[in-house]
Amino acid sequence: IDPSVWFNTLLYERGRSPMDANQRSVKSNPAALLPIGVFLVLYLGCGLLFEYGLKIEQGFYQTPAIVIFLIALAVACFQNRKLDFNAKMKVMAAGVADENILTMCLVFLAAGAFSGAVSAAGGADSTVFLFLDSLPSQFAVAGLFLISCFVSVSMGTSVGTISALAPFAVSMSKATGFELVLCIAAVACGAMFGDNLSMISDTTIAAVRTQGCEMKDKFRMNFLIVLPAAVITLLIFVALTLGGSGQVEVEAYSVWKVLPYLVVLAGALAGVNVFVILIIGTVLSLIVGVASGAFAWTQIFAVMGTGVTSMYDITVISIIVACIGALVKEYGGIQWLIDFIHRRVGSKKGAQLGIAGLVAAVDVATANNTVAIVMSGSIAKEISEEYGIDPRRTASLLDIFASVIQGILPYGAQLLYAAAGAGVTALEIVPYMFYCYLMAACAIIFILFFSGRTKSAG
Repeated sequence: IDPSVWFNTLLYERGRSPMDANQRSVKSNPAALLPIGVFLVLYLGCGLLFEYGLKIEQGFYQTPAIVIFLIALAVACFQNRKLDFNAKMKVMAAGVADENILTMCLVFLAAGAFSGAVSAAGGADSTVFLFLDSLPSQFAVAGLFLISCFVSVSMGTSVGTISALAPFAVSMSKATGFELVLCIAAVACGAMFGDNLSMISDTTIAAVRTQGCEMKDKFRMNFLIVLPAAVITLLIFVALTLGGSGQVEVEAYSVWKVLPYLVVLAGALAGVNVFVILIIGTVLSLIVGVASGAFAWTQIFAVMGTGVTSMYDITVISIIVACIGALVKEYGGIQWLIDFIHRRVGSKKGAQLGIAGLVAAVDVATANNTVAIVMSGSIAKEISEEYGIDPRRTASLLDIFASVIQGILPYGAQLLYAAAGAGVTALEIVPYMFYCYLMAACAIIFILFFSGRTKSAG
């Protein structure tokens, strides 16, 4: 057995991450965050300049995220002359080999195959018309948000939820006339609801393990904090679409073509593994497509290939972001964020705000909420013990604020995938992520006005 593997496993079983041990040997360095700053300045700056300064139509499309990420990666590679390029390649390779990154990339590809097959079979359109046939169109977006909430809680993955429902949102927008960005935002908002609450979500598991509390106890506390945000978000979607057309003509649809979606949704609600769900959905879509004459059996690989190829950009971006995050951590950028927050904690409320700020800052730097929770978990536990904060409370705050930031990052996997699936830019979706903003507001109110009692983890 590799001693390093054994050591890392031992740390993880004790509620700490291998990253925690590595962080202690890394010197704090704010300059390590330069690549992230470069990306934000170029991506947001150029987009705003082209769109509003130079009045170029669809100006944000003139700055492809993948190109800006490559520039940021080049900046990261030119930093830190103490490491030669080969050493930096090893650091990046280790970052890409992270279980979360690999799983996410595979989900993208599996989701692409399902999306290509179900779209070619006509499943998305049929599902929309079935949905509209049973629900007034002015409530369609709100209903889409609720569906996304249930699916994400069951699947435990926000990316998987967006993958399953993005084609549905696109078709529903065409059928109802509601803005496409609003429909896809409803899916993304619901996806972040489950990402933060699901008992099988990796973020929830990481938050609970690092703080040493029970999953069910964290769920109860977390649910009470975010429930008002979910209810208000639902009402906002109703209000925004209430004046919409209620006379949408429902075209003919086939229940058989809806079957793949129904199976995927049922499997998600039953807690079936996301890969198994997507594979079953893909196979069913192919069978329905061939049986209904939507495409010939000789095209089954072609329709899957079309969907998979549409995922190439987001998959490559995920890999590049993992490389940048690994170098930022190696150079001491993450450690600087942790030290910066820790030095400014001065009271119980301040400690909780500090924990929120810490995990939020690390998520901005890594664009991965699970990694952000794992990396900041040990220091959050130390702060909690020092100020007598309930471990359930700390776990909830870690999960909530990591999800808040992840849900509004224009370079996070969730919005990048949602944007790719809908044919819009991630920045266009950000203003409509009502649930994330309300979740943050509810959590801050919770910190400021509901101090809570000190309680041990066990």
